[in-house]
Amino acid sequence: MRNDIRKSIGRLGSALFLATACSVALAQDVTTQSMPGTNFSKYHTYKWVNIEGGAHPNQIVDQEIKQSIDAQMASKGFTKTDAENADLYIGYQVAVDQEKQWNAFGMGRGFGGGMGQATSSTISNGTLVLDMYDPGTKQLVWQGRATKTLDPGANQQKQEKNLNKLMEKLFKKFPPA
Repeated sequence: MRNDIRKSIGRLGSALFLATACSVALAQDVTTQSMPGTNFSKYHTYKWVNIEGGAHPNQIVDQEIKQSIDAQMASKGFTKTDAENADLYIGYQVAVDQEKQWNAFGMGRGFGGGMGQATSSTISNGTLVLDMYDPGTKQLVWQGRATKTLDPGANQQKQEKNLNKLMEKLFKKFPPA
């Protein structure tokens, strides 16, 4: 009976470890979509706009997000402007949810013997949605969605580095062919 309990604990530890590994692998997700038939070669300038009702982080993180997006847009040949006649209007919004993460450790001996331990922690998952609109047609022409596990305990340089990596991934196939 004692061996059966040990086997169960070992299996639980392995299952929790795999579940944790899978959630970490899926923690960063980037998707994009564009309006079919849109000719992106006609766009050269962009202007930041606020999305009505959209949630934004504090001013520091807001500035970091915009700087990271500005860098990606510049690398793609776009010029930021404050003029009303910009070719694209862009805006973003964020959502942050909390969920439980299970951390498991198991140590086995021989055939099924051993001990296991599982602990939980709360992590924050953030999603950033970036929208680009054609001001002439007032249509959404491109949307990017990036989800990344956030670490509120990380220092600012690490947060910026993670944000920049995420934006590189988001803009990898922008503008669409």
